[in-house]
Amino acid sequence: MAASTNSFLVGNNNTQIPSLKPKSTSQSLLHLAKPNTLHLAGKTKPASVRARSAPTGSQDRVFNFAAGPATLPENVLLKAQADLYNWRGSGMSVMEMSHRGKEFLSIIQKAESDLRQLLEIPSEYSVLFLQGGATTQFAGLPLNLCKPDDTVDFVVTGSWGDKAVKEAKKYCKTSVIWSGKSDKYTRVPSFDALEQSPDAKYLHICANETIHGVEFKDYPVVRNPNGFLVADMSSNFCSKPVDVSKFGVIYGGAQKNVGPSGVTIVIIRKDLIGNAQEITPVMLDYKIHDENSSLYNTPPCFGIYMCGLVFEDLLAQGGLKEVERKNQRKADLLYNAIEESKGFFKCPVEKSVRSLMNVPFTLDKSELEGEFIKEAAKEKMVQLKGHRSVGGMRASIYNAMPLAGVEKLVTFMKDFQAKHA
Repeated sequence: MAASTNSFLVGNNNTQIPSLKPKSTSQSLLHLAKPNTLHLAGKTKPASVRARSAPTGSQDRVFNFAAGPATLPENVLLKAQADLYNWRGSGMSVMEMSHRGKEFLSIIQKAESDLRQLLEIPSEYSVLFLQGGATTQFAGLPLNLCKPDDTVDFVVTGSWGDKAVKEAKKYCKTSVIWSGKSDKYTRVPSFDALEQSPDAKYLHICANETIHGVEFKDYPVVRNPNGFLVADMSSNFCSKPVDVSKFGVIYGGAQKNVGPSGVTIVIIRKDLIGNAQEITPVMLDYKIHDENSSLYNTPPCFGIYMCGLVFEDLLAQGGLKEVERKNQRKADLLYNAIEESKGFFKCPVEKSVRSLMNVPFTLDKSELEGEFIKEAAKEKMVQLKGHRSVGGMRASIYNAMPLAGVEKLVTFMKDFQAKHA
């Protein structure tokens, strides 16, 4: 889809949008629009409508370290709040728009254009805005990319890679050429040591394991000259520059780094589209979605709109190189605090592949972990409990987590250690 210059998106109209600067007092959402009116006996009176006030200032918000859905940029939330009732003078909310109307077409086209600019996506790739989460693509990938007798290689570095294998087994032959399960998913293998299947249709990796905090810093090369690399990038999508041309398919859920839950993004080389197995449901067929520009049925309109606002914000920051620099600084600060604790806090992941997005850590005195989480919440630092399958703590420090949030967490960690060491 080409980018649209529709005035609804670029704001080329006379509608005044409320200031997006956070305010120290609560503000009613109804203040963002003209009050409703009632006409009685020739007189016009404001309609009696009550709404709970919506806090807009930073002081009203917590530092949310959740793995997903996750924190969103505050300026993006405020922009969405300002436009919620009447988007760009259209007279309706994004949530009310027809997905085939010119207003929403401008939104989805601009979102794709900005994402292409961010990731420098080549023209020979299609961008699809889908639903069902990355988990649905565990089935969608083999159904679209291979036949039942084809072999697919998997490098499993965590729980999500393992889930991808189990689902793919239903639709193709699978070969786990490496698994980190015996090491409790704490490292990435040497690529040279991988014994790839010579006829593998593709090689699948999870670029960043959200649960275990393991991230690929480089990517393996597929040895089959007709094969290609496929990556689940749900939890590090748009966190750093990526050479898209190294992949046949990149996919991920939006709810960690680029938007709310409900949107799944698939970036796929166009020559791989159109070979779906006969049993492929229409809603999983990439050709159907590509031919219909992600509008075969009603898409998650508001979620795509929010993703578009995030893409604009990332571009305004200077693009993904600048975003990566900020993310590296936050991660270094947290990992250094763990290392400098002299064993009071521990991160099990091999240093060379520690995630910039998801930082798992434990306490030497495991009986204190519950207190750590409880006391952190009192200081407005929430969702630090580790995944139920691994325990401990986990701080997800995605793009939208400000440096101040990590600084506050590190200070709290040091104070907690001083109290309990």
